[in-house]
Formats: sequence, C-alpha cells, structure tokens
Amino acid sequence: MTELESLQERALQICELYDELNLRVQGRAWTREDLMLGFVGDVGDLAKQVMAAEGRRELPGGREALAHELADCLWSVLVLARRYDFDLAAEFTRTMARVERHVAARLDALPPAD
Repeated sequence: MTELESLQERALQICELYDELNLRVQGRAWTREDLMLGFVGDVGDLAKQVMAAEGRRELPGGREALAHELADCLWSVLVLARRYDFDLAAEFTRTMARVERHVAARLDALPPAD
C-alpha cells in the first residue's frame, strides 16, 4: 500500500465516524454534495489562514492552524476521490504530466529569460 493509499484509508475511517455521527444527529449520512460543501468551507478557512500567515489579517493559531486547514482540505479531496471512485494517484500522475507538457510548451515559445 502506498502512502497516499494509507492516507486515503485513514480519511475514510474518519468519514465513517462522521457518517455515524451524522446519522445519529441528522438522521442521514453526508452525501457527496455535502462533502463538497464542507470542502468549500475548509478552502475558505484555508484562505483566511494563508492571509494570516502572510500578515494580511489577524487570526489565532499561527502555523498550527494553517497546517490543520491544509489537512482538512486534503481529507476532503481523499474522501471525494474515493466517493467518485477515482484512483487519485493515477489521476494526479496523469494530470501533472499534462500540466508539465503544457507549461514546458509555453516556456519553449517564449524568449529566454535575461
């Protein structure tokens, strides 16, 4: 098992706990749409923590809070990838190869930097 797979399995264990909690409290588990809305909220929290880290706003927590929000966002991505049945490692590798080719082609079309 790769490290990414291990992280995804751990994320899914936590998601199962949330499912149980949400069933007891709300009478239903989160849908993929609910997970996505939670992710959007986490991205907003991450944006605030990045602004704080860059001195553009004041928030408690410092680097620990920033690390927490990054981990929250990763959790959401790992869970959503599984809920949509994607092999995230394979998709990441494929996407980065396309991005690399695209950026390299754009760089090749530009004059050399001074």
